[in-house]
Amino acid sequence: MSTERRRNAEGGRRRAEGPDDGSRGDGGRRRATGPPREERAGGRRRPDSEDGFWGDDQPAPRSRRTRPPEDGARSEGRPRPEGGRRRAEGERPRRPDGERRRRPEDGDRPRRRPDGQRPRRPEDGERPRRRPDDPRAGGRRRSSGPRDPRDREHGARSEGRRQGGRAAAGSGGRGGGGGRRRPRQGEPDDRPWWKRFLSKAWKPALAVFGLMIIGGVAAFAVLYAMAPDEKELARNAEKDASATQIMWAAQGDEETGEVALTTGEVKRVAITREDIPEEVIDGVLAAEQATFYEDPGINLKGIGRAVLSRGEAGGGSTITQQMARNYYSELDGEPPLTRKIREIFIAIKLSQQLEPDEILTTYLNTIYFGRGASGIEMAAQEYFGKSVSELDRAEGAYLGIIIQMPSNFENPEPDSWTANYLEKERWPYVQRQLAAMYENTGGERGLPEAEANKLDIPDSIIDYEPASLDDPKLGYVRQAVINEVERRYEGSQVTGADIATKGLVIQTSLEPDLMDAAEEAFNVLPESAAEDTMHGLTAVDPETGQIVAFNGGPDVATVINNSLVHQAQAGSAYKPYVLARALSDGIGLRSQFDGDSGQEYQGLANPVINSGDRDYGEVDLIQSTADSVNTSFVELAIEVGESRVDELAVQMGVHPDRQTTSTVGPLIALGTHQVNALDMASGYATFAAEGRHFPAHMVTEVKRADGSVITPDDADELERGEEVLSQGVAADATYAMQQAVLEGGAGNAALDDGRPVAGKTGTSSDAVSAWFVGYTPQLSTAVGLSRANATDSLDFGPEFGDVFGGTTSAKVWKAFMEVAMEGQEQRQFPAPQWVGEDRRFLPTPSPSEEPSEEPSEEPAEEPSEEPSEEPTELPEEECEWWDRECQGEDETEQPDECDGWIRPDHCDEDDGQPGIPGPPDGGDQNNSGNNNSLIRPRD
Repeated sequence: MSTERRRNAEGGRRRAEGPDDGSRGDGGRRRATGPPREERAGGRRRPDSEDGFWGDDQPAPRSRRTRPPEDGARSEGRPRPEGGRRRAEGERPRRPDGERRRRPEDGDRPRRRPDGQRPRRPEDGERPRRRPDDPRAGGRRRSSGPRDPRDREHGARSEGRRQGGRAAAGSGGRGGGGGRRRPRQGEPDDRPWWKRFLSKAWKPALAVFGLMIIGGVAAFAVLYAMAPDEKELARNAEKDASATQIMWAAQGDEETGEVALTTGEVKRVAITREDIPEEVIDGVLAAEQATFYEDPGINLKGIGRAVLSRGEAGGGSTITQQMARNYYSELDGEPPLTRKIREIFIAIKLSQQLEPDEILTTYLNTIYFGRGASGIEMAAQEYFGKSVSELDRAEGAYLGIIIQMPSNFENPEPDSWTANYLEKERWPYVQRQLAAMYENTGGERGLPEAEANKLDIPDSIIDYEPASLDDPKLGYVRQAVINEVERRYEGSQVTGADIATKGLVIQTSLEPDLMDAAEEAFNVLPESAAEDTMHGLTAVDPETGQIVAFNGGPDVATVINNSLVHQAQAGSAYKPYVLARALSDGIGLRSQFDGDSGQEYQGLANPVINSGDRDYGEVDLIQSTADSVNTSFVELAIEVGESRVDELAVQMGVHPDRQTTSTVGPLIALGTHQVNALDMASGYATFAAEGRHFPAHMVTEVKRADGSVITPDDADELERGEEVLSQGVAADATYAMQQAVLEGGAGNAALDDGRPVAGKTGTSSDAVSAWFVGYTPQLSTAVGLSRANATDSLDFGPEFGDVFGGTTSAKVWKAFMEVAMEGQEQRQFPAPQWVGEDRRFLPTPSPSEEPSEEPSEEPAEEPSEEPSEEPTELPEEECEWWDRECQGEDETEQPDECDGWIRPDHCDEDDGQPGIPGPPDGGDQNNSGNNNSLIRPRD
């Protein structure tokens, strides 16, 4: 046993020399001149006398546990038999007679080094052994050590030892009490990191966790106490709903415009729970919350989504939560996460105070169903013309579906996005929920799966005709504004029900005079046009993205919005997006292409043919744009990447869903995608704004009834815009499109006051659509003509002849822009900056190729692929069209009127300078023949 362990076991450490004033205590080590050796080593001596040092009043010392002889105290590493002689200082220990020195076992370190062997150096990370004279080392203390018994304990503790208890084994006589010895300062801690962390962090973590529990309980109690109760619910349910005002754009110095219309009177009739058939209840629960009677008023999954998204994700609200949101005005205007939390506590409190049937009845009596109906009784009257008690299962399920999007479902148009969503997603969902309810409730609610699958959308829905809207355009304004508010203010949870019932004030950018002009501009077309011709026109302010005018159609109840929803193939009006992509990639305007007709391209089954099968030879991008050369633009689209063209078009303002309306390939350069007038006006507005895009919108401000302003989700985008094109790219693309108006097939779009105009025509295959999209620095306007069925060709009567964008839509565009630009400052476009490099994309002839006398076989033009335009006859020319000096001998004196923007016909007839060759419209090749059904975005 080591010296240290012996001392701890025998009860205290004794000094080598003892106290100066005689004996002091029983324990400790005796001096060499101490008591006789016959006394038991390590034991406590009894007091010499009854009145000895400790006194009579001291309690008897506690007996210490004796150890076996083999565990007895050691002195300098050797067991000392009881009663043995103590050796004097400096005396070497003696081995008992006949006992030989023990050899070290495997792994044991010998006690003494052999003679001549040098001390072993400590290895990396190993602490060196202390020398015997180290005051901290174990074993015998020096005579200069602490002499006072009280100091001995402090000395032991400073060495990592504890008196009493079980001594820990260690070199140098170090030991201590039970448990792990704490490392001394500077000694590395070999415990794993997580143990070291837990040893220090568990107490603070426990304290923080406890405080969090206490704070959470306190917060829950406070929020629960502050939540409104059922009495306030009853008061709010009895309040009359207020209609929302939709305002025209402000004129002049006015802060707000005049009232365009209101959402109309809201009608409501309250009924009791007994008046609502169980079939209707099942339909509503299947559409909204199948587990309403089982849930405690909240949806834990929905709460989790709201917390993770800070209230932005939404969804998952129970019927009780929806009722809380609809009937407590104090939730308005709060941040999404805060509103969601308060909504949850209101739902919890209401579920504690009201029966489920009471909550459901209040909900169905006050929820908005569209068509000005608040409550399920008025909804039954407006949609089916009968009382709710007479509805069947299919009609009840349909009313349950309406609750989600009342403004969209109040009058779904055939083949629209709403109709497809209702038929393909919402109705199958309700069928599945009815079957699930039947299984989960043991047949108490819902329908068996076979019966649920047989349930069809009711055909008894009556037509909806909004009241007090004598002007057809107001119905389209109401519909467009509500759709936009629901989309752009989704983060603030402004719903169609809020718009119909909460007295909002919605300010728009729509100008009433331009709205009328957008409708009247189509009067320039022949009266012999087909009745289902769709008149699309949208005008966008490039500097703000605000929609100032659009043409909706003749009747909102029967005709889809011609401008904001209806789609048709873009034709060659899509080519400027290809041009912008090429300019951004460094392909300059003067780059050369092969403009001959009938060229074949990899991946296309048929050759690409120009309008009129015209061969243009070598053309640059300026002439290609002015004359709408199909072959050069298909080559350009392949060079820059078709998908990258679509990506740029989306960034410029085309809705991303348009990319799914046709196959992405080389023919997108010819406009195979279906677009609407809003897409094209917004995209071209980016050119007019010198490359900066602002999202198109018509709602400029939404105020609550108390005057507070609601912030839209895209507020930052509207304020800053996004730089999509560099100014140089926008300027060069604008220059090329100016030539289309000056020298190409869009001359009918030139304005009478001579202000600069840039734009592009577009005519799709078989004339199923005709476009002109153009702009001035102040306004971008798109005009698109098509049929209600997007695959039908335009028809203006036999006298009119072939239909082209340059002969129809360009005239409509001019009629509208003459009104829109009246009194406006004449601004000039930026000069071209000639960005990029002039490259050549011409075929390289083989050196061994011999000219053949036999004419090569020319690809036949297929009439079904290309609406032909009669090319303008050109005089024979040996000079290039841009080389004016080469043609100087043939120049004739021209009158001054030929130098302006508007050139009379005789200028072109008598002009010896051929100018830019090309037909009135460059034509629009479309070899796809792929016309998908209309896809309406969820606006």
